[in-house]
Amino acid sequence: MAETRDFLFEIGTEEMPSAPLINAVKQLGTLVDEGLSAAGLSHGAVRVISSPRRLAALVSDVAIATDEVHEVKRGPAATIAFDSEGNPTKAAQGFARKCGVEPQELVRREDTDGREYVFAEKSIPSRPATPILSDLCQKVISSLQWPNYRSQRWGSTHETFVRPIRWLCVLVGGEVVPVTYADVQSGNTTRGHRVLGPGEHVVAEPAVYEQVLEQAGVLSEERRREVIAQGIAQVEAERGGAHVDTPKKVLDEVVNLCEWPTVMVGTFDEEFLNVPHEIICESMLSNQRYFPIYDAEGNLTREFVVVSNGRPENTERIIDGNERVVRARLYDAKFFYDEDLKVSMEEFRARLAEVGFQKKLGSVLQKSERIEDLSLAIAHAARIGAQTASDAQRAAHLAKADLVSSAVVEFTSQQGVMGGYYALAAGESPEVAAAIRDHYRPRFAGDELPEGVAGCVVAVADKLDTIAGMFAIGEPPTGSKDPFALRRSAIGVLNILRHRLGCGYEELVGPALDAYAEQGLAFDKDAVSQDVCAFIKGRMEQMAREEKISADVVSAVSAGEVSCPVDYFALAHALQDARKDAPETFENLATAYARASHLADASLGTDVDEALMGDAERELLLATDSARDTVKTALEEKDYSALIAALSALRDPIDRFFEDVMVMDEEMSLRENRLKLLNRFEAVFAGVANIGALAKK
Repeated sequence: MAETRDFLFEIGTEEMPSAPLINAVKQLGTLVDEGLSAAGLSHGAVRVISSPRRLAALVSDVAIATDEVHEVKRGPAATIAFDSEGNPTKAAQGFARKCGVEPQELVRREDTDGREYVFAEKSIPSRPATPILSDLCQKVISSLQWPNYRSQRWGSTHETFVRPIRWLCVLVGGEVVPVTYADVQSGNTTRGHRVLGPGEHVVAEPAVYEQVLEQAGVLSEERRREVIAQGIAQVEAERGGAHVDTPKKVLDEVVNLCEWPTVMVGTFDEEFLNVPHEIICESMLSNQRYFPIYDAEGNLTREFVVVSNGRPENTERIIDGNERVVRARLYDAKFFYDEDLKVSMEEFRARLAEVGFQKKLGSVLQKSERIEDLSLAIAHAARIGAQTASDAQRAAHLAKADLVSSAVVEFTSQQGVMGGYYALAAGESPEVAAAIRDHYRPRFAGDELPEGVAGCVVAVADKLDTIAGMFAIGEPPTGSKDPFALRRSAIGVLNILRHRLGCGYEELVGPALDAYAEQGLAFDKDAVSQDVCAFIKGRMEQMAREEKISADVVSAVSAGEVSCPVDYFALAHALQDARKDAPETFENLATAYARASHLADASLGTDVDEALMGDAERELLLATDSARDTVKTALEEKDYSALIAALSALRDPIDRFFEDVMVMDEEMSLRENRLKLLNRFEAVFAGVANIGALAKK
């Protein structure tokens, strides 16, 4: 077995931003692993180590040389490879070219089957690892991608990287692997923490790399995350059930902003607790990367967590500096809030006339007027009480007003939230304020739905208005573009209708389009309505498939007339369960329905003549009429178990019918009467689903 050594490849840079660093970490391990394998160097595990100033790959057991390889490949028969004069034919030339040898190097000899063939023999000598690793490192550096970030150049060369490279530490065992990138040459030194371990530090071999880093004040990403988590846990424990808010995105960034983290606690002035905690916390999280602390009851406290990258012994000075910074930030937030309270909601709303929603769809004020009208239509369809409908209309009237407030202009993610606070301050009811606060929900997959019914109504109105408008101007989402997040809006509408309001979407699309027509927008209402409904239905089908409902069940239900989300999903799950619980019965019924559907002739109608019927036909007629009444009642009562049971009861009568009756009888009256009976049978299923689609092909 070939001798092996550990391999270290460290790229040292000026401080890299967190997002590209995280992205590069995902790439580096794969690039090194695939590069080693492609070069023929056997190796062990590849581990990536990173900090704001370094990106390193540590590979165990890398062979110091490639294996010597002797390849023998059999080609065409000798009689085919060479002509009568012994010259290589095109077959031999092609085979030689494929094997990377000259035609005259091909060897003729007899194989085990007794026939003579040509063989290409090629020996690939062993190659030392060092030059291979040199080439690999240079290729990896230039292959790293930096989406959404511009690479930089430094010195007088043209090579680029996300931040200027300042050193390269590349070792195989104790030997330096020569690598040059731009004006930087590799060596056996790394650099420590700028304050805790400045300057160069010798790395004798890859095995001691992490130890050298730790002695120089640098921890790996895993260790930094662990230290921060332990520090935050201690802060929470010391405060008896307190909770430190650590959003993943901000925490990931903080982990990659320091090399030697120290968890500290600072405080801000109590007066800031009178400001809505959402903008206080956003100011701390987004501007300073401070983590707010909530008490055991969930109330924001004056304290916050700071993760420092400085000397731990300077804790007091570091905390003082951060407290002064946060004080200035929070004064800004308080100023915005106090100034906004001096402006009425109606005045804010009037300013929306100067804010564009979409070039062809008008201003945000016009959108506000549309969703106010649409909210009434939704309230009527959902059959909510008069007071709730009134709350929804009032909330829709004021929902967008906070978009021009100073606080929302500064903290855009708090749109709606600040409107809720301003509404309460203006004397609006808690229900109206909550609806304004929640009407952007759900904002993403897994987000909560609006808390109250009024908020649900306004949320559907807002999202459906956007969908209808974009389709009306001929700008639906494409495979690569969805700038107004219409797919996400459609899913939000469906979830709210399904879980909270209980009505369908088809009856709401018309009023949504009418509002645009009244505004003066020209479009074909029927065509656009069909397109919008098809789009929303497509999202509903996708949601059903994501709930593990099989594709053919989804297709079958979509072919029926049930489109109200709550009913659509209930029916789909009922069909899925029925097929799972009684597969043979369900399969036979689906097959019989498919056969009946294929033979039925809708032009003949469903009025049958019992005098022309035999026993099997009368039995099917009685069973069909009974099932029709049961299915109608079950649909009205949304009892899908009873509906499935009624359809399943048709299995035996339809089976007997096809066994005993010749449908396409030569006697025209009998034939047409039997086809009418099949029409009658098929009509029972028509408004439910295309059961025949569930038959095995």
